[in-house]
Amino acid sequence: MEIVVTGPGQQRSKAELTADIRGRRRTALVVNVRSRRGRRHYPAVCRQLSLAGLDLLDLHPVADPRHLPDALAAAAHSGADLVVVGGGDGTLSEATHQLAHRDVCLGVLPLGTTNNFARSLGLPLHLPGALRILVEGKVADVDLGHVAGRHFANLTSLGLSVQVAEHVPHLLKRILGRAAYPLTALALLPRHRPFTARLRLIDATGDDGHDDTGGTDGTDGTGRGVHELVTHQLNIANGSHHAGRAIARDTGLDDRQLVIYRLGDARRLRLTLATVRQTVTGPRRPLAHTPFLTARSVWLQTDPPLDLDVDGEIRGRTPAQITLEANALRVMVATDFPDV
Repeated sequence: MEIVVTGPGQQRSKAELTADIRGRRRTALVVNVRSRRGRRHYPAVCRQLSLAGLDLLDLHPVADPRHLPDALAAAAHSGADLVVVGGGDGTLSEATHQLAHRDVCLGVLPLGTTNNFARSLGLPLHLPGALRILVEGKVADVDLGHVAGRHFANLTSLGLSVQVAEHVPHLLKRILGRAAYPLTALALLPRHRPFTARLRLIDATGDDGHDDTGGTDGTDGTGRGVHELVTHQLNIANGSHHAGRAIARDTGLDDRQLVIYRLGDARRLRLTLATVRQTVTGPRRPLAHTPFLTARSVWLQTDPPLDLDVDGEIRGRTPAQITLEANALRVMVATDFPDV
């Protein structure tokens, strides 16, 4: 039973929803217990939420990912004001899709490997801190991306990352955590072929006609930037983190823009160096001083056509339109979160 999102409906204000969550405490809980962390923490989460005075109307420990959409739909329809979801970025991406434009608030329990969505929200990554936010935080509305009929919280990517998503060993993820992803990428890179991407930016921000990506640049006569580049890896980010590292100093989930960037170019060595730098050092410059593009929407074509990795799941294929939906999701955050 998947929720069909038709657009914003009648919603309480963020202040009203915050007051209802604190006053009525009506809560639903969905946890991916297929993962080791989810299975281990589920009893403690139930106990701690009850001790905090939350009224648990609906409980869904999900062991089979195929049942996650139904569990989230049931939680959204349970009468709860707060839907708490525990899992990794894939689980939380499904939650953002199911809860987009709905008059409920998502509560995040980061139980994954990289926890990019939680990092973008500035949430504590340890369980006690995350639980405290659910009780003491505020409701904010943040942006979501949209592609191939799906909302995404963090990142749509194509190229080498698709192979990484398909081949990264679960055991390696358990042992090494987020370091498993760049190591898998380096192992797959020697056999990966570069591709050509053509991007038409719509409502571009900060695009002065200069192509900082190293590809060719122009306009299509309507003021929309057109860029062509060759690379092994292209990312279109809504969130501020990739592989557990910040993309740039000033990216965020509430900045009304998609951030488009490639890692390296057609040369495998450049991608290797870019991957190592992003993994080891993280961001050193703000967006204005980086080779990134920003826009509200992008039309993407590739040669050859390629699959899209949408928050860790293979969904859709180029050509594709990728858009930003501003303030599409209500989520519980710390009281000092800069909500605009």
